[in-house]
Amino acid sequence: MRLDKYLKVTRLIKRRTVANEACDAGRVLQNGKPARASSPVKAGDRLEILFGTKSVQVEVLDVKETVKKDEAQSLFRYI
Repeated sequence: MRLDKYLKVTRLIKRRTVANEACDAGRVLQNGKPARASSPVKAGDRLEILFGTKSVQVEVLDVKETVKKDEAQSLFRYI
């Protein structure tokens, strides 16, 4: 699955276009390297999202195309 879609499905970022812009601006790191929106995401990847002065680090546990809001947080865990 594409990185921008994964960020939207897991609700780490609310909209796919915003996720796409964050990737283009270099504010999303995948395994310590700047990631493009089209980068494939797989279980075990570590993502870091830079929100202004704060950063959020998560580990990808599972990749699913669609999930309910309640189950979205089961796809990753905070580090």
